[in-house]
Amino acid sequence: MSRGFVVRKTLSFALLAALIAAGTSPVVASPGTTATPVQEANADGFHLPPFPADAHVSQSVEVGGKTLKYTVTVGTLPVRDEKGDVTGQVVFTAYTMPGKDRPVTFALNGGPGASSVYLNFGAIGPKRVNFGLDGDNPSDAAVLHGNPGTWLGFTDLVFIDPIGTGYSRALVPKDKATKLFYSTDNDIKYLSRIVYDWLVKNGRMESRKYLVGESYGGFRGPRITEYLQTQLGVAMNGVVLLSPYLDASASDNENVSPLPWMLTLPSIAAAHLEREHQLTPEAMAPIIDYTRGDYAVALMKGRTDPAATAAMIQKVTELTGLDAVFVKRSGGRLETQAYLREVYRAEGKLGSRYDSNVTAWDPFPYAPHQVGGDPILNGIIAPTTTAMVNFVTQTVGWKYDGRYNALSYDVNDAWHEDDDANKGSVDQLREAVANDPNLRVLIAHGWDDLSCPFMASVLIVDQMPAMGDPTRVQVKEYPGGHMFYSRPDSQAALLQDVKTLYGVR
Repeated sequence: MSRGFVVRKTLSFALLAALIAAGTSPVVASPGTTATPVQEANADGFHLPPFPADAHVSQSVEVGGKTLKYTVTVGTLPVRDEKGDVTGQVVFTAYTMPGKDRPVTFALNGGPGASSVYLNFGAIGPKRVNFGLDGDNPSDAAVLHGNPGTWLGFTDLVFIDPIGTGYSRALVPKDKATKLFYSTDNDIKYLSRIVYDWLVKNGRMESRKYLVGESYGGFRGPRITEYLQTQLGVAMNGVVLLSPYLDASASDNENVSPLPWMLTLPSIAAAHLEREHQLTPEAMAPIIDYTRGDYAVALMKGRTDPAATAAMIQKVTELTGLDAVFVKRSGGRLETQAYLREVYRAEGKLGSRYDSNVTAWDPFPYAPHQVGGDPILNGIIAPTTTAMVNFVTQTVGWKYDGRYNALSYDVNDAWHEDDDANKGSVDQLREAVANDPNLRVLIAHGWDDLSCPFMASVLIVDQMPAMGDPTRVQVKEYPGGHMFYSRPDSQAALLQDVKTLYGVR
């Protein structure tokens, strides 16, 4: 889940630790013991109560006419520095079932600053809470119910909350925590080590292993996969990237490059088709072709070809259903936040950058720029927080009364803007696929997403070498937005594509 922090070109928007634990032995905790008996202090130096021991509960869920009986574990793993001192504690939620040779899948959301609750209680866990659809409200009852799209039927699931999200926490002062945990390179290294340590602690090193990352978690995915392959000796069998943020620089140079506008036009056109009840892959194909061709050419020609510009503006007006004057004054270049206000201005509403067909009232309709928050972002924090806190503390019995951060604005604000992040994760995606001819990658997007638009991944994969089998890396699109899995039909379609990746019949 990405916060979508308004300004596209800064890393702080970017849905956006030296291996801290390198060379140290993994910590193994026996059931009923505290995993990391250390003197604990928060980022300001005040003492914190120790985390409880790992907690377990047995549950079941009916999925597709079958009963899945599983164990839920909420527990912690330590992050250590080069001296072996514990600098942080990562809280995970694991769902496991009996059975020989079951794969294990590690799941991460994004932000940076998002916990894994959105993948857990929205996309792939055995239970879900309603959020992310038009008509869902923050005050709706946060009731968990069976998730028909869960992956638990064919893989165990481990949801990881990075430091500063969920209940996971730093045990060092704020300035040191920022350095250790809130920068691109260190983030990848300590999270990779968490995957390694969980596998060792649970005796699962020989299991088939998969990784799923959403949004900035999709940025993390290729980097963690390549780092595990080449540094920690753990090879993923497959990777699923949901609405991934893969190339931070793709939206740069909007005054010269056509690329920033090419990324968003197809998603805006898809949203229009959906409002007209005409959205299909067949309807989208010529729009994608137009974006790659005449649209890009007209933008590159600029004022040297007035006829091409006029034709382009007419075509963009037709594809988006927007007011012709608005499109003309925009030069056919549709800035995301301006579009989200314009498309629903007559109704006094705003569209969400995560799914432009999900709306809320605009609290400041006469302001020159959007003042209110995002309709989806502001609506999901309450139900997911309530559901997760109740589940962890009451259902599983991991008794801790500290704050749960579904989305941490502090983490996002602390995140370092560095050159490494601006390089994206495309290089690591290519390298990971090249390193292992058996590795398969599914990149999944919602048509309507303007936070991490599908067109970016289409262009990225189109430029990748085939490396023997071009089907090893595929891009799939589904109705909906950033969290397209909130829609039952899209979640069902994703489930079938994921089963194919896992080799499930």
